[in-house]
Amino acid sequence: MSSPLVITGMGMVSPLGCGVNASWERLLAGRSGVSSITRFETGELPIKVAGTVPGRESDPEAGFDPDRVADAKERRKMELFSLYAMAAAEEALTQANWFPSSDEERLATATIVGSGIGGFPTITQAQNTLSTRGYRRLSPFTVPAFLANLAAGNVSIRYGLRGPLGCPVTACAAGVQAIGDGMRLIRSGEAEVALVGGAEACIDPLSLASFHAMKALSTEQAAPAKASRPFDQARNGFVMGEGAGLLVIETLAHAEARGATPLAFLSGYGTSADAHHITAGPEDGAGAAAAIRAALRMAGLAPEAIDHINAHATSTPVGDRAEIAALRNAFGDALPGIPISATKSATGHLLGAAGGVESIFSALAAIQDRLPPTLNLEHADADLSDLDLVPGEAREHRCRHVLCNGFGFGGVNAALIVSKV
Repeated sequence: MSSPLVITGMGMVSPLGCGVNASWERLLAGRSGVSSITRFETGELPIKVAGTVPGRESDPEAGFDPDRVADAKERRKMELFSLYAMAAAEEALTQANWFPSSDEERLATATIVGSGIGGFPTITQAQNTLSTRGYRRLSPFTVPAFLANLAAGNVSIRYGLRGPLGCPVTACAAGVQAIGDGMRLIRSGEAEVALVGGAEACIDPLSLASFHAMKALSTEQAAPAKASRPFDQARNGFVMGEGAGLLVIETLAHAEARGATPLAFLSGYGTSADAHHITAGPEDGAGAAAAIRAALRMAGLAPEAIDHINAHATSTPVGDRAEIAALRNAFGDALPGIPISATKSATGHLLGAAGGVESIFSALAAIQDRLPPTLNLEHADADLSDLDLVPGEAREHRCRHVLCNGFGFGGVNAALIVSKV
């Protein structure tokens, strides 16, 4: 029997702050990372709130300091999503104590960092420069900054990780799929260790206006912290967020051989396609349910063995309904007994980074037996009355196995099961 896969390191940059512990404790305390947009003038744009990563000036305790990640010369070559990935990678690799020094170790380390959009602000800024100042004024680093795989590329270069390098660009499932890809690489023998997860930073007037044109974003203005309302009757769209969540994963045997501490098991993974619609899942949730069932099969678990679910739950009526349909499809009568948290209520939707961040929240729920709350859930949809959606406050709860979902445009579905060591 092959050695089980384990997490040995975790790193995070989120709207709740920088660092896994800061983000997790603030999440459990019921704090929101959603605030009014101040990074640029929103003008007539009706979207006024987002889950932006706080800076040091507004959050001395856990704000993001780009100077600690890269010097000014390096930063000219990178977009913000790469900087977030670099910060999360440092935290995860430090916890795992994995800084390979030999050629053998470097070649055995994969780097898989998913992103839904990559360096979108660089593209919009470059187009503005081209239109107003001409092609000669474009930076030679424009392309390396916006390519979606450059978060993985920059991390790989910094730490000399010479194994397989990849970047699932599968919309909002990218972070979970990156973890699944890393699991496969280790199982196939192509890597012994993998740094996996997602990174995103595309809060930009054009991206906000484009999602608004789809009627997908919340237009809340007066109370930013209440804008993200998964499962609530008053929700009116998702809140765009940003950040990065990365894990160091390896087999238990490899971790024990080098003296690393296993934090949690990665016991199951599944992925599927809806083959239905470019932006909406089928009403019966069949595609997502297939991914969940595949994860359960890999884990060798019955549905009732799951103790907690971190739902994808973006706070759009169509998406929330489809996910609940998928959960009812996959879990049947067991679902009312499984607490379901929607952590996007506190962070907004981090798109391609969501799965990386939420897989860490899922691992911490299993490690600590604590459930994060679903914020802003005042009046749940009437057909959810039988479900435990962990409204308002965190709670203690025995968690042996936790399911984390990630679904994206194009009909892509991914599900991960994290288990207690």
